[in-house]
Amino acid sequence: MEFQQKLLRVGQALSRDETKALAFLCTDILKRTDDPSLVESPTDVFYRLAELDVLSEDRPYLLADLLYVIGHFRLLREYDLKRKLSTTRSLVSPYRTLLYKLSENITENDLKSIKFLLKEDLQRSRLEPNVSTLEVFLAMERKDILSSSDLHRLEEVLQQVCPVLLKDIEQFKASQSRKTLHFKALCFQGQTVLPAYPMTGQERGFCWVVNNFDFSLSNGKHSNRDGTNIDKESLRRVFTWLGFKVEVLQDSTGDQMLTSMRELASRDHSGMDCVACVVLSHGLEGGVYGVDGKVVRLKELQDLLSGVRCAYLRGKPKLFFIQACQGNQEQQAVSVQADGPNSHGDLCSDATVPASELLTCREDFLTSMATVPSYVSLRDKKQGSWFIQSLCQNLVQMVPRGHDLVSILTKVNDDVSQMLDTTTSGRRQMPQPAIFLQKRVVFPVPEGPPPIPLPTSL
Repeated sequence: MEFQQKLLRVGQALSRDETKALAFLCTDILKRTDDPSLVESPTDVFYRLAELDVLSEDRPYLLADLLYVIGHFRLLREYDLKRKLSTTRSLVSPYRTLLYKLSENITENDLKSIKFLLKEDLQRSRLEPNVSTLEVFLAMERKDILSSSDLHRLEEVLQQVCPVLLKDIEQFKASQSRKTLHFKALCFQGQTVLPAYPMTGQERGFCWVVNNFDFSLSNGKHSNRDGTNIDKESLRRVFTWLGFKVEVLQDSTGDQMLTSMRELASRDHSGMDCVACVVLSHGLEGGVYGVDGKVVRLKELQDLLSGVRCAYLRGKPKLFFIQACQGNQEQQAVSVQADGPNSHGDLCSDATVPASELLTCREDFLTSMATVPSYVSLRDKKQGSWFIQSLCQNLVQMVPRGHDLVSILTKVNDDVSQMLDTTTSGRRQMPQPAIFLQKRVVFPVPEGPPPIPLPTSL
């Protein structure tokens, strides 16, 4: 409550223009597509940031960085936020910070000239006298003539209106170049670095998560999957941090899974970099179960996102992560039961009746299975599954270091293979990535703080 009161007081101290500035600076975090002018109050922004788990009493750093960027040092001092500033780098996008600082140095007369020069580029409504500089920048982004990697049109305009501001853009570009060179130096080890898929969209892509817990519709064939909600929450936090728009399909029948995937495939992915699909369920080789016991083949799900069926995803990575068994054998000769009265302690499997259909190969697909064909995958009822928890932890640790997804999954393989079930005779597990990518998948380092701690750790 004390932190909420602090947010309220901070909001009350901000002017209308400062409120619009906050909304603009948080554009990428909030994934906003509308104008900052639609924001009613600072508390609207704070509420959404809290919903996204990037602003809380334990994590006030973004608030401190926002106030620092807009130059509200009195509030930083008055509410003891100065010592909460990020010590390594600002959590606010350097690109957004650049545009905000440019707007602060653009006069009313300059803005009139800028609007005149952009009359062929922007809609007339975006050139009205009441439209602010930040709103003009947002309109340029929507017309795809302004981005963090494309400042050319903005430079052309400023060259004619206010050339002194070009030095700020040059400093930003130099800073970005240094980061790129540093990243290449980390990756280069005496070999030619393979090209990576473009990751330049405002949103990384959709992350579609099926979380099947309640199997009461299966008429006793499958038990409930305790621990899966921990996996769901870890995935939600990590993939949101990576820039994905996470959507969870809770307790889905087989038909509901297919219907939802068809709807996902029908969307406009043109502004997205990739798509991620995660299934948490009981499974068998080559398929997963709906909560009604119906089998959905992974091939059916993947066919819907193929380049033939979904033109918007052609040439873009399609990432599948499957937490489900591929059979009922174990990687050591001990007796394993599926979830139920005979399960061993808190560790259980997602195994059911084995089948024999294998995954098919498609370009630009990556499918990471929790286990190899014919074998069970293990899930702790209190801590989540070995595979998903390792995946989330390694994404958080390795993405900021510039590692590509295949390297991260290799680390997941190593980590999971070293885990040992000490409650029985020593069950183990080995995940299995199936890689049909044509380039490397390298997620950009998120601007926001990593989601640490995750709901649990192994």
